[in-house]
Amino acid sequence: MRWRFDGEIAAFGTTTGHRVVIGRWPVSPFGPVSDVMLEAPDGTRLLIAPSDDVARFVASTYRFDSVDVTPVEVIRQPGRWEVVAGQLQATMIIGQRSWLGLLLRAVPRSVATAPAWAALVDPLVRAMLPGVRTRGGAGGGRREWYGAWDLHLLVSVTASWRGTDLGAMTDVFPPVRFGFGSAPRRPSVVRLTTTVQL
Repeated sequence: MRWRFDGEIAAFGTTTGHRVVIGRWPVSPFGPVSDVMLEAPDGTRLLIAPSDDVARFVASTYRFDSVDVTPVEVIRQPGRWEVVAGQLQATMIIGQRSWLGLLLRAVPRSVATAPAWAALVDPLVRAMLPGVRTRGGAGGGRREWYGAWDLHLLVSVTASWRGTDLGAMTDVFPPVRFGFGSAPRRPSVVRLTTTVQL
């Protein structure tokens, strides 16, 4: 059985050393949901999930040191995301489509989101975007494919964690270690379909 999640992933680093990955999934087996994965400067990995069911599934698919079940709100406006997830607050300003986004848009969506396509382009993606993978093994013996079909760069991020400002936006570096691959190094929003083989 395969589960599909259609939505967007935003990722950014900060000058304090935090790296944040936010998933917004209007279509998922759990209904419309959002979640946050945060890696602290010391390498501690935290999942913020909106329900026990989502937390169990995500935590069994990826690797975390702790899990926080609390409301996750992501408000998507033209050119802007507003995020409130537990003790994380963030405002992201979204910029233009990148050259990679233009390339992704040239592939028919039905092709771009197919697991077979993700498997085919994985070697090219690994060469072009170090740390990024489009297929791999997940927790519990699962397989997973990322079918990206658009990418916009982030212009700026204002974020705080536990009431402390996280500083200016930086690259997602070092790569995050939640699963088999990291987000693109340059802060961005990727539109994609994630397929998980249960």
